[in-house]
Amino acid sequence: MDVAARFEELVGELLGSPGVTPPSGSGFGSSAMRVDNRIFAMLVRGRLVLKLPRSRVDALVDDGEGVRFDANKGTPMKEWFSLDPTSGLAWLPLAREALAFVGHR
Repeated sequence: MDVAARFEELVGELLGSPGVTPPSGSGFGSSAMRVDNRIFAMLVRGRLVLKLPRSRVDALVDDGEGVRFDANKGTPMKEWFSLDPTSGLAWLPLAREALAFVGHR
């Protein structure tokens, strides 16, 4: 399954969660799922990008599962993780982690 189809499936899985809205609009964030209007997961340049606690991002990067997300500004973001497309990690549990993290802020 290609990355776009996987993301679409992920969106379908999470849409029933309280406060979650699907990707919409244009420009930055147009491919983003939001909870209470805050982005928690998005598809960027063919990669799943998630907002997670810094310590979790550090651990995932240390494990070689991906990199800190850089929004083309030259500075990787501490609480944003870009999953390597070849990673074997399941998307849904990671997205639920991001949803819980952002939803409780």
